Amino acid sequence: MIKAKPETLEKMKNFAENFAKKSGTTVNPNGEAAEAVISGLAAHVDELGKPLCPCNFYPDKQEEVKKRRWICACNEMQIFKYCHCLLFTNEEGLPITEYLPEWHEGRQIYGLVKDPTPDKGRALSKPEKIYEALKEYVEEHNLDIPDEELRIFAEKTARKK
Repeated sequence: MIKAKPETLEKMKNFAENFAKKSGTTVNPNGEAAEAVISGLAAHVDELGKPLCPCNFYPDKQEEVKKRRWICACNEMQIFKYCHCLLFTNEEGLPITEYLPEWHEGRQIYGLVKDPTPDKGRALSKPEKIYEALKEYVEEHNLDIPDEELRIFAEKTARKK
């Protein structure tokens, strides 16, 4: 991976700190973990012009940039407040999984991790966005989840104003 420019690295550190405050999360208290993700994001900014999530493999990074779903803060973070990179976590360094369905890998791995600040974050948490994200996840992971179950979960999980 390309080593990020110092000024880009600083911008991404500032972004992470500011987004954590705005979303009611914490930049992972494990400094090495946070630094690795921030370095990867910064390297992608220098390479691609966007902070593409460094925790996924992409056959075509430019195509992923066009799709926008893995640009930090990614769709999973903005919809479910779940950061699979573990950059944005609770104070214990665990990802928030409260808004994920039980069959999602984040819930399977970490169990139920409650949101300490439910009044913050989840800017894209609208039923249609949740449904679209779940539908995409189900298709990518070849899961057999009925469409109606996805719709019910999306309605139930949407952020209420």
